[in-house]
Amino acid sequence: MWAEGVPNLVIGLREGLEIGLVVSILLAALRKTAPGTSASPLWTGVLAAAVLSLGFGAALTFSRAELTAQAQSVFAGVLSLVAVVLVTVMVFWMRRAARALSGELRAKVGAAVMVGGGALALTAFLAVAREGLETALFVWTTVQASGRTWVPLIGAAVGLAVAFGLCVVLYRTSVKLDLGKFFTRSAVVLVIIAAGVLSYGVGELQSAGLVPGHTWVAFDLSRVVSTDAWWVSIITGITNLAPVMTWTQVILYVAFAVTVLVLYFRPQAVAAPAGAKTASPRPMRRPWLYLAAAVILPLAAVAGFVLAAPSTGGGQAAAVTVSAGGCADDWAGASAGRRTFTVVNESSHGGEIYLVRAADASVVGEIEGLGPGTRRSISVDLAPGSYAWRCVVPGQLDQRSPAGQVTGTGPAAVAAPVLPIAPSDLAGPLRANAAYVLAAVRTTGVEAQHVRDALQHGDLPGARAAWLPAQLAWERTGAAYGAFDDLGVAIAGLPQGLPHGVADPGFTGLRRLEYGLWHGESATTLVPVAAKLVDDLQALTVKLPTLEADPADLPRRAHEILEDAVRRHLTGLSDQGSGSGYAETLADVDATTAVLDQLRGLITARRPELLPVLARQTQALRDALNAIQAGGAWRAPSAVPLAQRQHVDAATGAILESLATVPTLLEIRAG
Repeated sequence: MWAEGVPNLVIGLREGLEIGLVVSILLAALRKTAPGTSASPLWTGVLAAAVLSLGFGAALTFSRAELTAQAQSVFAGVLSLVAVVLVTVMVFWMRRAARALSGELRAKVGAAVMVGGGALALTAFLAVAREGLETALFVWTTVQASGRTWVPLIGAAVGLAVAFGLCVVLYRTSVKLDLGKFFTRSAVVLVIIAAGVLSYGVGELQSAGLVPGHTWVAFDLSRVVSTDAWWVSIITGITNLAPVMTWTQVILYVAFAVTVLVLYFRPQAVAAPAGAKTASPRPMRRPWLYLAAAVILPLAAVAGFVLAAPSTGGGQAAAVTVSAGGCADDWAGASAGRRTFTVVNESSHGGEIYLVRAADASVVGEIEGLGPGTRRSISVDLAPGSYAWRCVVPGQLDQRSPAGQVTGTGPAAVAAPVLPIAPSDLAGPLRANAAYVLAAVRTTGVEAQHVRDALQHGDLPGARAAWLPAQLAWERTGAAYGAFDDLGVAIAGLPQGLPHGVADPGFTGLRRLEYGLWHGESATTLVPVAAKLVDDLQALTVKLPTLEADPADLPRRAHEILEDAVRRHLTGLSDQGSGSGYAETLADVDATTAVLDQLRGLITARRPELLPVLARQTQALRDALNAIQAGGAWRAPSAVPLAQRQHVDAATGAILESLATVPTLLEIRAG
């Protein structure tokens, strides 16, 4: 847990040292330029900059809490990108300008003393505020990226305290510190942290739908290791890498870190130091007025920012708390309408949080993966009635809060609550699906025997004719995304990724037969391939009844089958010469229809209007695919006119958008 404070400790140490050095240089310049002048204006400017920076951080926090869920993601994502840009610029600027910084500030102090105390305060304010605002923004973004609140803030406070302590020692004792080495080494750490903030910001924008690739998951370590493990917390805290990242996040993380570090260590010209000017001192008038303005004006600016921020319309977010022994015990109800709730997880484990209707436990809103020690806001439209919170923290609790009443006039339109699904609710559909898949595999085995028999008789045209029914029978099993593990790969694996491609011994099964049949290989060469295919299908037939299916897989399968068809068939990825991608996609439509039939009762109970929509979209896709045929034979994608291909793509996209609601609708939310 404490590892998540390391990034902000580094930020606080480096930025605090920069701020401290700036203040030290200003004080030294003031004493040298005007020995009798009071340092009060300078400290007034420093105080104003500190208040502005703290207020800026508070404004970011409170403004985000008032935004809708999507707007919160956009808000955090955009500010993360801004923070990355500022920190990157700061790293290069400090490398280039550090040697000239002292002379430049002394010159500004000399000019300010000539004008008066107000100008001196303004000089200090501008010099410190730039660093302070930059620090506030970067600390805020790292807090959002880590998901925690207090640990990163404590890290930043410790870093600032150590930095200011070092500056006091340096100023009073004239101890020399190799600042060049310090800034160089801390720059490397900052670049790594900034890369993590960049990936976090991109992830937030992907969640909001502004950046594509939200479903292109590069890795999901949460299925392999416990995200609560101490070593995972250390790695995540220091690097800001998340257990689940998309390809876009990974690529940008690596590209940013490598590019910036290469540019940083490339030799650069050193800037010449600026000279200093002396001037006669001028006393500061009405210091209390400058002090009041320094504190009040920044706070007024912050208040204006908060008031101007777009709101969810529900007022300030109400807080509910999850602890190791209780679930939202502080929940007492709310008024109807658009409301925002901030859920604080004070337990030591992550969990799922649901706002449910008390009468039937139907879900009104949910927060997935609320980490320990974190908080997250949720905005919902509430109709009058009785509601409760349900907290599921693995290994600790699964309980509901006391019911609270929502009173008043509700909004005109409220999204229908979703009845929760328990694993037992999917038992019947799972049995039906298992029987369907077993029958489809047996049919594939029979069709594969026809291919083998034709090859054994040297009948290549007959084998090509028999291959397509076998492939379509396999597609109707719904075996998307590597189903059936090693046997599935042996039966229908692709050559992509194998060391020797189509010549690799691991390339077997239906796709190996397709390649050989459409690339002039002899029947003698392909007989062993067909024989092994028949054996593998028989082995799968025996193994299927012993497999224990994950109940959560079936609702996902309703969307994944056609999604995989787009990835493999409509792009030509799976084609090994037969040009049967559209025929295979139609078989995938059959498999999807079968899964929807198995889930019909559960879907109808929750969204009765969804299945009629899917039926119309399914028929539209069937019509578009059947139009591809010419004289009863399927045409290869390369021979299909562009307009027809676009018709298929449009119909596929429409049904996939509707199918995407099924996994969410039937997500297991009950024990």
